[in-house]
Amino acid sequence: MDTDEHRLGEGGGATTRFLGRGDLEKLVAELLGAGTRVVAPVDAGKGETEYRVVGQFTDAKLGAALPRRSLKEFFLPPTEELFRWRRDGAGLELQEAPASFPATVILGAFPCDAAAVQTLDKVMGWDYRDDPWFGRREATTIVALACNGQDGSCFCTAVGLGPDAARGSDLLLTAVRDGYEVQVLTAKGAALVGRHAARFAEACDEDPARNVRREACTRVSSNLQATPEKIRGWLQANFEHPIWKGIALRCHGCGACAAVCPTCHCFDIVDEPEGLAEGARRRNWDTCQTPVFTLHASGHNPRADQNARIRQRLNHKFRIYQERFGELLCTGCGRCARACPGGMDLPELLGALEKLAVSAPVPVPASAPVPAPAGGAFIPPPGGAR
Repeated sequence: MDTDEHRLGEGGGATTRFLGRGDLEKLVAELLGAGTRVVAPVDAGKGETEYRVVGQFTDAKLGAALPRRSLKEFFLPPTEELFRWRRDGAGLELQEAPASFPATVILGAFPCDAAAVQTLDKVMGWDYRDDPWFGRREATTIVALACNGQDGSCFCTAVGLGPDAARGSDLLLTAVRDGYEVQVLTAKGAALVGRHAARFAEACDEDPARNVRREACTRVSSNLQATPEKIRGWLQANFEHPIWKGIALRCHGCGACAAVCPTCHCFDIVDEPEGLAEGARRRNWDTCQTPVFTLHASGHNPRADQNARIRQRLNHKFRIYQERFGELLCTGCGRCARACPGGMDLPELLGALEKLAVSAPVPVPASAPVPAPAGGAFIPPPGGAR
């Protein structure tokens, strides 16, 4: 299921409603009363938030800081049982994991996270349909809230999105005085509005909401002036560029960036015995940034060093995925920059790579000196000036 197929229309086809603040609280109460699981950003302490299941409206922290982790775990859990096995005298018995998923409404999703879910629909439905992923997608309605663009690490406008991006959302709320403008974007969103029609009023004046979105876009646009599209050809032509060695000196290979990223989707599958006669096959998150990810049973590793692994990450996000599926594998949330213990700043890095792409578009041999652009995006290799 690609939610593009379920959109109500493009270029103004969406309908608009108004939802008062009091009615939003009543809406959540009605959803919970009907047995619907509600997920929303909640206070995680120290000024941070996380997406969690809530038991009442007052648990939600709408319009606060971007949650530490994305929505990904509600569609692709960090660990997931695929089936169980049991061996007895009659042979081997397999028991598949339950295929039913709870009806869920995600309230207050950030647009970058909602867009990421739809981006991953492409790979999850590619040559093999990932039924658990799409089972959760079918059961979930995403109600996004346009953000205020106050985060200095995000760069959604540079990757074709924005604080008010509608992609991947079923409903998009914009905070205005006394409530929210509601854009009804999909049939699933319209169904939610229809089931709770008493909570939604006729559309309000759209100018205040439009102004809120415009101001947020202006703030985010100042975070990154680079255009990732410009570096795609450079990435292809400079696979062996010495710059990767410089970049890798900041990378610990810890995988923190992948854990918080809304679009990283690599996983490992393991059989875990539980005694001698039974066990389970489980899918666990993995990352291309660790040495064991590409380690062969023979001992050979095609990405034996960290510069090859960081090169793979950037190529996949800004070249390979786009060539295969027509879009970038990055929504500009900026979580990787916040989580990196080595201070790797992706917006800064993309800006520096674009300068290289413009100033030196031709391939550079691997033996060339490692450049160190101003701003600290790269660190020269050992022995070089620091």
